[in-house]
Amino acid sequence: MNLATNQASDTTSDTQSNGPYFVNFNQDCTSLAVGSKSGYKLYSISTTGNLEKIYENDDTDFEDICIVERLFSSSLVAIVSLKSPRTLTVCHFRKGTEICNYSYSNTILAVKLNRARLVVCLEESLYIHNIRDMKVLHTIRDTPPNLTGLCTLSPNSDNCYLAYPGSNTIGEVQIFDAIHFQAKTMIPAHDSPLAAIAFSSTGTKVATASEKGTVIRVFDVHEGTKLFEFRRGVKRCVTINSLSFSMDSMWLCCSSNTETVHIFKLEEPKETPNKQTTDEAQSWMGYLTKAVTASATYLPSQVTDVFTQGRAFASVHLPFQGLKNVCAITVTHKVPKLLVASADGYLYVYSVDLTESGCCALIKQHRLDDKDRDESDCGGSGSGAAATANSTNTESEKYQEMIAATESPPKGGGPFRLDDDTEFPPVTQRTD
Repeated sequence: MNLATNQASDTTSDTQSNGPYFVNFNQDCTSLAVGSKSGYKLYSISTTGNLEKIYENDDTDFEDICIVERLFSSSLVAIVSLKSPRTLTVCHFRKGTEICNYSYSNTILAVKLNRARLVVCLEESLYIHNIRDMKVLHTIRDTPPNLTGLCTLSPNSDNCYLAYPGSNTIGEVQIFDAIHFQAKTMIPAHDSPLAAIAFSSTGTKVATASEKGTVIRVFDVHEGTKLFEFRRGVKRCVTINSLSFSMDSMWLCCSSNTETVHIFKLEEPKETPNKQTTDEAQSWMGYLTKAVTASATYLPSQVTDVFTQGRAFASVHLPFQGLKNVCAITVTHKVPKLLVASADGYLYVYSVDLTESGCCALIKQHRLDDKDRDESDCGGSGSGAAATANSTNTESEKYQEMIAATESPPKGGGPFRLDDDTEFPPVTQRTD
């Protein structure tokens, strides 16, 4: 999920207003992109949580960056600035070159990409581009008003699904096939409007949260059936900032505007041995569980839901609250680590103890701005679009950069006439 600060009033401190507008992890959590007043930076994240800056722009044309999205570990980045909020610029950052840019009829609220598609989200429309040549392949118009640009694209090109709110009054999730350009299913996920959506790495699961922020649900994308339901808390004034699956889809993390980040384990409860079942049945909890089950037919659903919803496997208490943030989970040797990047310019790395539920320790803290930036070891070491292409970027070299930047192309893609201006970038046209 993006973290973009579009209004100065959204900031809660001088540190935040001078810090990043935007922080976001790439599709496999190996990289962190940071957009700020001075430009944008890209960091590499190792499996141990170490951070290494791999790029920082020195071009004054790229200032006040509010969106920067990197395609996996490739050279391709998509950028939007506050100075030109309706313009998307696609760059090859390693060569420091601009590949193309597009102008849209309204402010760009989000940009999502995988190895097959690039999606641009406006308030009431979505534009689906071919990642190889940036042509607009399909437009979804007249979507429900989406002021925050809430949408997500599956990282997996084989299950290339786009998810966005199907309503602005209830929590419906529209799943759209971004390869065949057809609606797949509508999932009635929540009673109140959506606040966060996230796909698993395979694109087969989707997690959702509503504006109430109390319940997290996970659905099967193909069938639309509910797989898991977790209770995040009971507060009614929580704003969910981020949902993220681990790459193995065994973990799901959730951050909000509070100081707590929740980590859920996605596994079906194991069948207990007969003796344990008997002991449990004789215990107070066993009695209570049986009572709830027996009374489920006449108790309000809100009451029975509290007993049937899963709880967080672990939680983290951040050293801040009220700041926008984005979270992610990486797994090394089957041991997860929680990453949290905040709007005041810090990346926090926590370890998750698999032997003791609820135990997380801060092991690293990184500063993302240029003010006394250092790394601190904690714990571990003792502490309608007008698709207007830029006509100046039509050289053959630019086309080659796009192909090289996107690494592996979509399956079934034929050869492109990379020296033909009508192929890429597209000629000026209006589609609104």
